[in-house]
Order: sequence, then structure tokens, then C-alpha cells
Amino acid sequence: MNQFIPLTVGIVSLSIGSILGYYARQSIAQKRAGTLEQKLQQKISQTKAQAKKIIAEAEEVAFRTREKIKREIDARRRDLFNGEKLLLKREQALDERIADFEEQKKEFQNKAKKLREIKEGIEVLREKSLENLERTSHLSRKEAKEELFKDLEREHQKEVLERMRKLDKEGQERFERRAKEILATAIQRYALSQAQEITTTTCSLPNEEVKGRIIGKEGRNIRVLEQLTGVEIIIDETPEIVVISGFDPIRRQVAKLALERLIADGRIQPARIEEQVKKAKSEITDIIKETGETACYETGVLGLDPKLIHLLGRLRFRTSYGQNVLLHSIEVSHLATALASEIGANTTICKKAGLLHDIGKAVDQQVEGSHVDIGIKILEKFEIEKEVISAMKSHHEEYPAETIEAILVQTADQISGARPGARKDTLENYLKRLSDLEDIATSFSGVEKAYAIQAGRELRIFVKPEEINDLGAKQLAQNIAKKIEEDLKYPGEIRVNVIRESRVVEYAK
Repeated sequence: MNQFIPLTVGIVSLSIGSILGYYARQSIAQKRAGTLEQKLQQKISQTKAQAKKIIAEAEEVAFRTREKIKREIDARRRDLFNGEKLLLKREQALDERIADFEEQKKEFQNKAKKLREIKEGIEVLREKSLENLERTSHLSRKEAKEELFKDLEREHQKEVLERMRKLDKEGQERFERRAKEILATAIQRYALSQAQEITTTTCSLPNEEVKGRIIGKEGRNIRVLEQLTGVEIIIDETPEIVVISGFDPIRRQVAKLALERLIADGRIQPARIEEQVKKAKSEITDIIKETGETACYETGVLGLDPKLIHLLGRLRFRTSYGQNVLLHSIEVSHLATALASEIGANTTICKKAGLLHDIGKAVDQQVEGSHVDIGIKILEKFEIEKEVISAMKSHHEEYPAETIEAILVQTADQISGARPGARKDTLENYLKRLSDLEDIATSFSGVEKAYAIQAGRELRIFVKPEEINDLGAKQLAQNIAKKIEEDLKYPGEIRVNVIRESRVVEYAK
């Protein structure tokens, strides 16, 4: 029993303490709540004050903005009003000008109407005067015109003839001077060194003993070399020289390369000859390709088919009257281009046609026909432009010239062929050409004598004055020049000079 008393007292004390503690906490909490509420009230008051301040500032900014916008609107209204006033003034001025123009138009129409009436009146008076003149003269207008011309011709025949001569001479001199300037400019812009080539090639030997090795036992080496290359090997008494003869320059070059390599190697026998000839042919093929490409690059003609370039390269080993055909083609290309640039023709067509104008000569030894026809077929096969084919096909006058570019290519071809030293002709052909010129001149009636001078570049003709007058002499020169153009082929041009002299002889007895 005594043990439960302290326990009871403890429980009671604990309970009382808990109650007192609860009331103490409540009191403290109420005090703290009063403090927080006071702080919140202060915050709210401050916030309201700041809000009023911000609103006041915003209202002030809005007021200033409204005032500024109002001022800008007023300014723009003033500008718009001023612009409307200016437009109104301009519109009034334009209306006044239109009114003035309408008045001027009406005035002009009235003047034009009066002018037409005056012109019609003049025409009526002119017709009446002509009718009166016809009745008076008993001649029609056509008859009067013919009679007037006949009288003028009879009275002024000498003056007309002298005037015709003067105009003809001045025009001819002017055209000749301009043509010479163009040709001189073109020739000076491109000058190619000329070298004649013949149908033989020489090969130097280190000593005379090599000749025996080239011939071989019973001539077997030289026979194999000739058989493989298709040329003739000439070994004569000329010291340290072997002559390779043949009309095909490619074969001659193959034989020369093979022979030089055999001599350098020292082993000259049929098997070795066959090997070296094969190598030489392969090397010549590469040279032909490289030469064709170089020619295209030098003239600026690009985009050609490789097979056509190969044919072009073959012209390096082709000659015409001793002139290298590839060098001639390059020269014609440059000359035709220069001439075209001087007179405003198509330089591209002239350049290409000049380079390819003799392409038929690359295969004319294997294909029948003229080199012009062969060249046309080759260019058509490789789809070359029709303008280029038209420009190249008339360079020997086998076809008529269809374009100015064709005439320029023909002119350039004649310039290149007529250069001093460019070509080598035989004495017989030269003399025959001179004789043909003189025969053509003497075949015309009224010609007394004819002489071909200046290497056939001029034909001087003396006529009988009693049979041919001055006008007839001019017509005779034209007819002879036309006959020469139709019957003869020649490079360059031939001057036909007709001379008429009147001599009066009288004897005093």
C-alpha cells in the first residue's frame, strides 16, 4: 500500500505539469501570432503604397505618350494637307498642259490638211503643165526622156567617159589599197618559216663499213628492210650516206628510224630489222597523235574526234609541191582567222575550216578521188559543222563559194601557196602557165600582142586602136580576166593590163 502512494503522487504531478505546460504553450503561441499578424499588416500597407506609386507613374507615362502621339498625328495631318495642296497644284498644271497640247494638235492637223491641199493642187498643176508640154512637143513623157538622154549622151560623151574612168580608177585604187592593207595585216600577224620537202630522205652513216652490213649477205638485209617498210634503199658511192626513196613520207620516216637504231645497235640481221621496224611504226603512230594534238592546240581548234586528230597528224608526213601540208594547214588557219577578224567574219569557222581544208590528203594515196571530195566525206563522217565543210570545200574552186568564210579560206590557201619558197614547181609547168596566159589573151579579136611578165603575175596586152575603143578595152580586160579564171588554176591573182595607143603618121612630100 505504501508503495502505490508515491506512484499515484507521481502520476498526478505529471498530469498537472502537462496541463500547465499546455496552457503555457498556448499563451506563447498567441503572443507570437499577434506579432506575425502585425507584420503582415505592415507588408500589406507597404504593398498598397507601392502599387499606388506605380499606378501614378504609369498614368503619368501614359499621359506623356498620348501627348506625343497626338503631336505626331497633328504633324502628319499637316504634311498630308500640304501634300494634297501640292498634288492639286500639279494636277491643275497638267490639265493646263493637256489643254495646250490639244490646241497645238488641232493647229497641226489644220496645217497638215492645208499642206495636203497645196500638194494636191501642185500635182494637178504639174499634170496639166506636162499635158500642155506633150501637146506642144508632140512627144510622150517616155519619148521626151529618151530624147533628152540621147542629147546629153551625144553632147557629154567625152566627159561621161572621163568621169567613168576616174571613178573606176579611184574605186579600184581604194579597194586595192584596203585589200592590200588587210592582206598585209594578216600576213604580218602570222609568219611561218617555209621549208621544201622532197621525196627522198638521207641517213648518215658513221663509216663506210656499215654499208656492207646494211646490204647483208647476198643482199638479204636490205631486201628485208625494203620489204617491211615499202621504200627503196639506195646505197651508192656517196660517202657515209644512204638514201631512202619513196613517195610515202611516213614509210620513209619509219625506214629512217629503224635504220638509225640498227646502225646504233650494230646488230643488223633480218630478225633484228623486223623488231626495229615494228618499234619505229609504233613510235611514228605516237608522233602522229602528238603532232595532231599540237596542231589543234596551236590553232585553238578543240573538241575534235581522236581519229580525226590522228588523220590531221598524218599531214606532217605529207607534202604538196615540196610544201609540208600540216604546216600549210596551220598557216591557212591562222591567215583565214586574221582575215576574218579584219572584216568581221566568223573567226571560229575560218579557223577550223583552214586547219581541216586539206584533211583529204592524209588518205588520198589509199582512197580514190580528189582530196577535196575525200575531205568532205571525212568531215561528214565525223559530224563536223556544215558551215565548216562549206568553207573548206571551195578552196580549189571545185565547188562554188557559198559564204564569205569560204572565200577567206580560199584566199588564205592561195597566200600560203604563193609565198616565196613555199612551193617548188617544175620549169616545164612554169613555162606552160606563161604560154597559156599569152594564148588566152591572143585568142580575143583586136589583140595585137600579149606578154606574161612578173613570173605570170601580170598579163600585159596591146590592142589595135582602130578596132577597139576605150570602152571596148575595159570590156576586153574583164573578158580576158574571166577567161583566165575559168580555164587556169593558179595561186594568188593575175593582173590583166590592157594598153591602147593611138598613133597618127603622116608624110610631108
